[in-house]
Parts: sequence; C-alpha cells; structure tokens
Amino acid sequence: MKKLLLLAFCWYLSATVMAQPAPQTLTVKGTTIDSVSNKPLGYVTVVLLDAKTQQSVKGGLSKDDGTFEFKNLTLKEYQLTFASVGYKNKTIKITGTAADVNVGNVLLLPASNQLKEVAITAVRPIMKQEVDRISYDVQADPESKAITALDMMRKVPLLSVDADDNIKLKGSGNYKILINGKESALVAKNPSDVLRAMPATNIEKIEVITTPPAKYDAEGLSGIINIITKKNADQGYNANINGRYNSIWGPGINISANAKQGKLGVTMFFGTNRRNTNESNSGNSQLFTNGASITQSGANSRRGNNRYGNFELSYEIDSLNLLTGSVEFFKGSNQQNSNQFTNSLNADGSVAQQYSQLSNGYNNWQGTDAAINYQLGFKQKKERLLTISYKYSYSPNSQFNNEAFTSLVNIYHSQQPDFNQYNKAGGREHTVQVDYAEPFKVVTLEVGGKAILRNNFSNFNRSDRDSATNQYNPNPLFTDNFNYHQDIYSLYNSYQVKLDKFTAKAGLRIEHTGIDADFSSVNAKVNQNYNNLIPSISVQRSFKTSSINFGFTQRIQRPGIYQLNPFVDNSNPQFISTGNPNLRPELNNTFEFTYSNFSKNSFNAGLSYAFSNNSIQNVTNLRIDKNPDNILDTVTTTTYQNLGSNRSLGLNLNTNMSITKRITLNLNSEVSYIWLKGTYNGEFYKNSGFRGEAFGSLGYKFDGGYRFGFDAGFFSGDVNLQGKSSNFIFNSYVLTKEFLNKKATISLVTNNPYSKYRKYTSTTNTPQFSQTSFFENPYRNYAVRFSYRFGKLNSEIKKNQHGISNDDTKGGGGNNTGGGS
Repeated sequence: MKKLLLLAFCWYLSATVMAQPAPQTLTVKGTTIDSVSNKPLGYVTVVLLDAKTQQSVKGGLSKDDGTFEFKNLTLKEYQLTFASVGYKNKTIKITGTAADVNVGNVLLLPASNQLKEVAITAVRPIMKQEVDRISYDVQADPESKAITALDMMRKVPLLSVDADDNIKLKGSGNYKILINGKESALVAKNPSDVLRAMPATNIEKIEVITTPPAKYDAEGLSGIINIITKKNADQGYNANINGRYNSIWGPGINISANAKQGKLGVTMFFGTNRRNTNESNSGNSQLFTNGASITQSGANSRRGNNRYGNFELSYEIDSLNLLTGSVEFFKGSNQQNSNQFTNSLNADGSVAQQYSQLSNGYNNWQGTDAAINYQLGFKQKKERLLTISYKYSYSPNSQFNNEAFTSLVNIYHSQQPDFNQYNKAGGREHTVQVDYAEPFKVVTLEVGGKAILRNNFSNFNRSDRDSATNQYNPNPLFTDNFNYHQDIYSLYNSYQVKLDKFTAKAGLRIEHTGIDADFSSVNAKVNQNYNNLIPSISVQRSFKTSSINFGFTQRIQRPGIYQLNPFVDNSNPQFISTGNPNLRPELNNTFEFTYSNFSKNSFNAGLSYAFSNNSIQNVTNLRIDKNPDNILDTVTTTTYQNLGSNRSLGLNLNTNMSITKRITLNLNSEVSYIWLKGTYNGEFYKNSGFRGEAFGSLGYKFDGGYRFGFDAGFFSGDVNLQGKSSNFIFNSYVLTKEFLNKKATISLVTNNPYSKYRKYTSTTNTPQFSQTSFFENPYRNYAVRFSYRFGKLNSEIKKNQHGISNDDTKGGGGNNTGGGS
C-alpha cells in the first residue's frame, strides 16, 4: 500500500509538471574578467534581479573559467549584478526582448578597500569558516520557511539533535547557547522547547564557536552556539506571521516584527504553542548480584504549553552615542500522570514486595531577562568603541508530585505512605560588564571586565499521608532550604591580527569564583574560592576558495543549579535522583584542526581532541535508606560526581551542494571515540567506545513555487561511565508551496511515518547490579505550517557591538513539552 501511494504521488507530480505548456524563455550568459590582468575571474557572485520588483530571480557563482549562464527565464526586463571580494560591484541591464543574451566579457575593477559585506539578495554560500567559528546562513537554506529552528540545528556542522531533542555539539551536551551573543532566558532551562516552537525564519544565522575568544565567559566545554535572529529595518515596518498545527505537538503561532522611525528602532517576536496529550510506556529492570531483581512497568501521559517573547529597543542619540535595551521572557508548563507497577523478587523467585503507584503532578518554569547597553564611539576613530552593559535575570521554577500507592504486598502504608513532593528552585543574577575595542591597521584590540552576582535557590519539602487520619504531615528527612551564592569576577584581553593570507586571534581571560552555599534546615555550609587563567588561540590560513584552521583553548564547566540542587526526587521510591552541591568545576583542554572549501559547493572537515581530569559524570549506586518505621530499604540513587578523566577524539564532515539547478544535498556527520575512567563509591570504572551521528537532507525544486524535501538521520547513542544508551533513526518529508509573490508559504510535513513510538533504552552496570531502563516517545506525527510576511525594510537596526553574554554555567533540564515541526 505504501509503494502504491508513493507511486501515485510521483505520477501526480510528474503529470502536473509535464502538463504545463512550455513558454518562450530567455537565456543570459557571459564571462567575468579581471580588468587588470585581463584574465577570467572565477567564483564571482552573479545575481539576476527583476528590474521592477528588485527581487532575486536567479543567482550563483561564475565557473573557474569565468563563465556563467542562466536559462529558462521569462521574457522581461532584468538587472544583472556582479560582486566579488576585492572588486567593485557592477550592474548590467537586460531588456528581455531577445531570446538569447550574451553580455560578453564583464570587466570587474579592483576595489580600493576590501568589501566588508555584499548587500545584495543572492544565492549565497550557506556555510562560512571564520578564524574561530563556523557560521550557517539559515536564510540561504530553502527549507528555512518550512521547518523549526530545532530541525535546522541538525543541518549545522558539528551540531546534532538526539531522539529526545537534546542538542549536542560534537556529541557533547557541555556547551552554551547564546541568542545574539547573549545568554537568554528563552533558552536558560529548556533550549529544545524554545527552538522546537520557533520557526527557522526567525533566525538569520547560527554560529558554532569552536574556539571561543577571551571575551566570552570560560564556560562551555565543547564550545558556544550563537543564534543570531533577524533584525532588518529601515524607515517603516515589516512583520512575519508563522503558524502550524502538529498531530503531537498541537497548535502554535509566532509573530515577529521590525520597525524604525528616525533614530528609534524596535525588534520583537512573540510566540505560543500547546502540546496535545500524548501517552507512552516506560519501565526498569534491575538484576542484583545476589540473584534478587526489581522490575517496573508503567503507562504515562503528558501535555503542556509554552509562551515566549522578546522586545528590543535601539535609540541612536547621535552618530557616536547608542542606547539599546531588551526584555525577553519564557514561560512553560507541563502536566503528567503515570500508573506504574513494581515487582521485587528474592533470589529464590519469591515475591519480596509489590505495589502499584499512581503519580500526578506538574512542572512550571519561566525566565525573564532585562538588559540595557550604552555604546560610545570616538570622533578621532569611530571604530573605537566603549560599551557599558547591565543585565538582570530571574528564572523561578516549581515542581509538584502527588504519589499514591495501592495493591501493596509485603509492605504497609506506614512503610511506604502516600506523599506530596514539592520543589521551588531557580536563580537571580545581576551582571555588569565593560568592553573596549579598537582596531588598528592590522591588529584589533579587545579588553574588558565583568562581574556576575548569582543567587540560586531551592526550597523543597515532602509531606506523608497518615493512613489513620488521612492528613499529610511534613517529613523532615526530605525537607530543606538550599541557597547557593556564586560571584564571578573576570578580566580579559585579546588581539586579532589580520594579514593578506593569515588571520590569528589570541587572548587570556582570568576569572575568580567565590561560592557560599548553605542548607538552612540542617545548618550546613559549603565554601569554595578558586581562580582560573584561560588561554585561547586560533589561526586561519586562507586560500583562494578554501582555508585551514587551528585552535586551542581551555574551557570551564561549572555545575548548574540542576546538578547542584540537593533536592531528592523520590517520586519513584526505588530509583531516586538528586544533585550534588559539592561539585567543583571541570577544566577541559580542546585542540581543533579544520579544513574548509566554499568554492562552488561547501565542504568542511574537522579533527578535534579534548581531555579533562575531573569530569562531571552522572553516576548510580545502591544505598540503604530507612523508611518511617525504621525498616531498612535498598534504593538505587543517581547523582553527579567529579570523577577521573574524559578523553575524546573526533572527526566531523559536512557538505552542502547543488547537484543540479533543482536538486540540493546536505550531509552532516560526526564520529568520535571516547575514553572514560574514574573511581566512585570505592569502585573503579572504565568505559570506552564510538559514538556518532549522521544527517542528510535532499531537496528538489519544482516549477510554480513547489519544493519537496527529504531528511533522514542516525544517532548512535551515548557512551557513559557506567553504561550506554540505544541508537535511533529518524526521517521527515516536507512539501512546500510559495505564493503571493513569495510572501507566503504553506508546508505539509510528515515526520517518522513508519513508527508510532520510538523506544529509548539505556543500560547501567555496577559491581552490585545491572540495570536496563526504557521509555517510549510519540514518534509519528503530521503537521501543516504556514508563513506570511508583509512590509518592506532594507537596512539594519543599529545595535551595540558588545553586550552581556553569561555563558559560564551549564544548562540543565530536559522537559520536552514544546511544539514540533
């Protein structure tokens, strides 16, 4: 049946295309020539614009011999524009009255200064390799109108998205995400939720900073992901409306707008989405060395919603003084319930304990950022900039669970009472930053200082139900108030040298961290103070159409609130989890070597090696707890520890090519070998293995504004100190139609049509037990997406070139409740 439907669909598309009459067409061709050497000039950007609307019709690069050709054009007036770095732009008018136009040799004159930017709407390279980063031009990707920002992440070199929508950089979750160079409340806790809900059309480009320079905080072991959103505006306004309905993720809508009047500029976007109720299964199987075992099986359901927004204001006081401010927020929640059965057996197979557990609860999270920046230029040299910035952040979160137990065997309510569990956690931050930048003839200097005053908190409690009175009474064993003060003071100094063929950037950053934590209910304190000197260096050698890059940096991984939080989540009494407030930061050393070629098609290959000697690992062990009747009970506990070494050697490959004028192909892959070792709970652990992922995207462009895309990917699973996780495959089909003069699009999306659920498994092995866990996620889903833009703005709203980016702590959380494709 599937083959018949596919055959019918292909026949329909073929018949539609073939049935269209062949109109009279126009061909334009010529050769680009260097006016000085009088030799052919290859790889010149050639763009054909509609003479009336100034909209791009076709574009590309001239060949090695300087020739170019555009076929199958409608007979009308055009404007042919040529642009190349180091040469002046040139424009030729095409009347469109003849069927074949040969403009002959097009002489390009050398420019007196190198072009900083080619401001034309052209078919431009999707990827660009800079001295310390790779950038992916989202707006140059034809699929940007049809997919989410999270789906777009799969296409970016060095990035991947696993089966649970967790974003990985070179296979690691130890990185930092920035929005426009700043840490954002939008992605503080659940980056996947926000990016899944956000259409890719909101994004200008995505930067993967593999060797972060000294001006960035030293956090993020694998690097930094910087998402740059669209901010184009001239006098007037424009707006874009995006909406979708997904069979799993429900409805969602996003509105973005830009406006400028005189010296005042405004940029904003707002969105909301709702996740439909979805059901799935989960389970645990644990076998102890003495022959005893525990098995759990459960049915789960979940639903949720998200709201997010951003508002930025820019005011140009005069040509030397600029004031900007921004406010952004994110708010989300989910509700979940589950019914789980637990069966504990003795070594002889007899029942030790049995019970059923009904769980109901919710999780609410939100974040707010407010920032103001003042930028001062200088009359003697306008490129010299002094920026003073302040930002306030607040991100409270709350979690509640009600747990009820029935069908008890060999266990009494007094031993395992029904209980309510509540945790309110979050953080407040005040940040002040000063940056100074001055470009000289060859060298660019950057120097600055920063202070982050951070207060994280967690107030948690548990109340047990008295079976005699039916009243819930506080349980002091699971009640505590946790306050975590972390102050970070830093200074940095970096230099960039740009020569004809070489670009180098080097710098040093010194950071002092002071920590003061206390548990008010038990009168316990944790005090830590340490200093870190962080070097970074990156060098790029540029050739005509390619480059090679080398980079080295040290990075810090400070534990985040979700790793530090001592809140004991015992919603599953046999398998509990908690944070560790005694964690120390992890120091990582990374070497990068990259080759990039962006001539006609783009190709990028990179080799990296990283190591740390006090890595933060998620670990599991058995411990003996006492229940309210002082009866001993064996419980599996998962937490975080600084353990041993973590080494990885990785290779990544990426290419984006136009096979024909209608067919585009993107391939993105990464494979690495990981070595882990460490001592925990008196036992030495050692694990190693390969991990990797591969993603491919194939697109075909039909006449009449139609485009069909097919995406597929493979993720191998993770290697952990005590075990590993399973692999998975995903695929997606997208059909897009443009209309209303390309101002509107509508897309039909099918994700993973061959499987209703994806089953994720993970294994943990210790000398005391072996454990296998699984859970299912809804996989097959269908979606309709639409986008409409109106207004006409061209130039860019002016904004500060420096600002606050608190990228020094590891992100946490994994509540995937946002909206999908």
